[in-house]
Amino acid sequence: MKQGFDNQKYISMQSAHIRERIDAFGGKLYLEFGGKLYDDYHAARTLPGFQPDSKLQMLLQLKDQVEMVIAINADDIEKNKVRGDLGITYDRDVIRLIGIFRDFGLYVGSVVLTRYNELPMTKAFQDRLEGMGIPVYHHYEIDGYPYDVTKIISDEGLGKNDFIQTSRQLVVVTGPGPGSGKMATCLSQLYHEYKRGNQAGYAKFETFPVWNLPLNHPVNLAYEAATSDLDDVNMIDPFHLEAYGEMTVNYNRDVEAFPVLQTIFEQILGHCPYKSPTDMGVNMAGSCIIDDEAVRYAARQEIIRRYYSAMCDRKQGKAEESQILKLKMLMKKANTTPEDRRVVAPALERAEQTGKPAAAMELPDGRIVTGKTSPLLGASAALLLNVLKVLAGIDKSMNLISPMVLDPIQHLKVNHFGNRNPRLHTDEVLLALSICAATNPMAERAMEQLPKLRDCQVHSSVILSPVDEKVFKRLGVNLTCQPQYKA
Repeated sequence: MKQGFDNQKYISMQSAHIRERIDAFGGKLYLEFGGKLYDDYHAARTLPGFQPDSKLQMLLQLKDQVEMVIAINADDIEKNKVRGDLGITYDRDVIRLIGIFRDFGLYVGSVVLTRYNELPMTKAFQDRLEGMGIPVYHHYEIDGYPYDVTKIISDEGLGKNDFIQTSRQLVVVTGPGPGSGKMATCLSQLYHEYKRGNQAGYAKFETFPVWNLPLNHPVNLAYEAATSDLDDVNMIDPFHLEAYGEMTVNYNRDVEAFPVLQTIFEQILGHCPYKSPTDMGVNMAGSCIIDDEAVRYAARQEIIRRYYSAMCDRKQGKAEESQILKLKMLMKKANTTPEDRRVVAPALERAEQTGKPAAAMELPDGRIVTGKTSPLLGASAALLLNVLKVLAGIDKSMNLISPMVLDPIQHLKVNHFGNRNPRLHTDEVLLALSICAATNPMAERAMEQLPKLRDCQVHSSVILSPVDEKVFKRLGVNLTCQPQYKA
């Protein structure tokens, strides 16, 4: 996909802008970090050139000033809430993030358990964190939050929360997902800092919506598509328009909450440092787009991808019809249709020709390769082998996997694992290919092509098995499926 975003400019510009905001508040800033900090694949798909770890790399520019505080809602621990893109629970994701931040040399100051309760799983999680040497703090549910300002700004409100001991200028408050209590954590810290006579400020980092792009720019519409299961809606920031006469884009929750935040800031700081929700943000992504047409194309593709994903979820009873209707509306606003995804038609045509499931992949150079179901291979496994041959310049008729390797795998599946279908999945094919690569130079050459699959587009004529879906995800392939099961 054509690059449309200058990642190096973004890292440099973003870190400089955050430094300016730290100075504006006298040297201490609580930065609420929304969205994915380490693995923002939505941004990478929507802004081609953006790297999934760009925000982390930006923070590394400020490493000596940064302290990480991770917030997690105790209710999410008790409910075993799962992060959809990774398939792991929120508490496991906190442990994962701690490891990632430490590996990169970022200082993890503490974890705060928001809406704290005394329930067993929450207490066990605290014990595990403390066993890792991580300080743990408790924040409590406040009746009437966020609208009862009098209650919030009192000893019975924010005052009953633990004060998180921090030592750095920039305190990044992040979490495993929405509803973790990041903003409330920042406000609580401001309350306690000013009670102690300390200066500190608050700012918000959200990549989307991009405030200085038009409301119906496909990049902003793609954000609405990504949150189509929520009630988030992009809108013109009316406070910014009134204060500056400038149209900027924000989303409904921030706009709705701003009058309350203004009052809270006035109670804590004596004045509100911001005239609009847009003022609170520090996002510079819109200033780093270098090819608007490229990002428009990528964003439209992301909306289509979200549509197919929601259609499959609906087929499996995991999405509401209202979500589908919203995505159709967003496609119309973005002037695109499901047929604009180039791999859809070849996959469906191949399936119609063979009468069995098929799949298609678009390569980095625009070529499209298909794979069909056979007695030996599932369509996804066949597609992977065909693509690797094309990329390696290997004749399509050449067998890369020896029968001496295939036969034992099929024997194991049918005679020991109880599978009636001897066809190999993608993981089994790649394992077999890697074994053959030890003695077959052509198989080794094919294996060397795997990194080239990242960011390629794939469409399947049927909903894939969890195994095949997981393999494509690990390879970095952007997958869509027709919302129907294999017959």
